[in-house]
Amino acid sequence: MSGLLVGAVFGAVFVVVNAQEPLGGPVVTVLRVLACLAAASVVAMWFVAVRRERPAREQAPRPSMFGKGYLAVVAAEVVLLFGGLRVLAALGVPAQANVAWVAFVVGVHFVALAPVWKDWAIAVPGAVLTVLGVAGLVMAATGGLAWVPFVSGVLSGAVLLAGSVTFGWKAIRSAPAGVPVRA
Repeated sequence: MSGLLVGAVFGAVFVVVNAQEPLGGPVVTVLRVLACLAAASVVAMWFVAVRRERPAREQAPRPSMFGKGYLAVVAAEVVLLFGGLRVLAALGVPAQANVAWVAFVVGVHFVALAPVWKDWAIAVPGAVLTVLGVAGLVMAATGGLAWVPFVSGVLSGAVLLAGSVTFGWKAIRSAPAGVPVRA
């Protein structure tokens, strides 16, 4: 559930920061409110899961998801993310394309984590974010610059939020009381 919590928070940030013009004011407000409500629902599910896990955690410790493979993927992500942003700036690419690069790198990060965590479900949102990132980069190069924050930012955030809410809800509903919630 902690991974879903992180995904929901980043998804909400993607939406709140990138919901802007050329979208109209009321649409921006609705998107931001929905993103915050979705993130809040994942926070609530996280608390439910933590409450359920306490007794089970004392009985059977589980292996950490944050081993060497995870650390290698995250290290590569940091280098690609910040190095790529510097390269884009050096090439004179408009700042709106930055969100497309971030979506691309975050998507690739999920795809790379799927075999590390042996959880292929995270490859799906990863692939979608990767495609949305590439779409934004293409749009930035072809005159659709104003829509890049929506396509690569808002839609990527919506994917993260939808995935977090869906997988969180399934995990909470399927785990009986006293059994750890795994998502």
